[in-house]
Amino acid sequence: MKIFAGLGNPGSKYQGNRHNIGFMAIDAIHRKLPFGPWSKKFKAEISEGDIGGEKILLMKPQTFMNLSGESVGEAMRFYKLAPADITVFHDELDLPAAKVRVKIGGGHGGHNGLKSMDAHCGRDYRRVRLGIGHPGAKELVHNHVLGDFAKADQTWLDPLLDDIALHAQLLLEGDGSQFMNRLAGGEAKGEPLKAKPAGQSHIRQARPQSQKTPTIGPMADMLKKLLGGPSD
Repeated sequence: MKIFAGLGNPGSKYQGNRHNIGFMAIDAIHRKLPFGPWSKKFKAEISEGDIGGEKILLMKPQTFMNLSGESVGEAMRFYKLAPADITVFHDELDLPAAKVRVKIGGGHGGHNGLKSMDAHCGRDYRRVRLGIGHPGAKELVHNHVLGDFAKADQTWLDPLLDDIALHAQLLLEGDGSQFMNRLAGGEAKGEPLKAKPAGQSHIRQARPQSQKTPTIGPMADMLKKLLGGPSD
């Protein structure tokens, strides 16, 4: 058993907030993969399912953000799990919007949900940091975090959440670098991901592609002469 927990605030008032992108990621996994109906336990909405042969418990703590660790910690102790068995999805101010980074352990960076997780679960859990961007000034942070995503954000947000669900199995393998590569099209390590076109990230597919060299017509004939290639 592994736990995938999203951090957020319960209730319709907060549903579209940037702070709730962790809940949104869990909802996408639940929607796209074979998970059972939501139920309530451990002060959370939970659902059980399977990813790549591994039993997974999805969790959306209903304790409000700053008490998230109480909920996840209760489930961790119930199933006798270690921090390494927990993956937490949360918003990250220090990453540009649409960027995703994965790490194990580390500090909380002032994030109240992570503070609570550290207190109740230890620090050595996997963190999936979902960039929401910084508003540029400290006094704007509160309204930015607790504000809803703009309509323009949906162009990257929906494809990103779908890709997170599609590649969630990679979070159970290794250090998360392959997961980041799949989402970013290789940008996480600065190298292109060698994958079949069907497996490309939706985000990468949406980017403009470079023009292909023509193979027929006057331009093709000229290029062949210049490059010394065979002519028709």
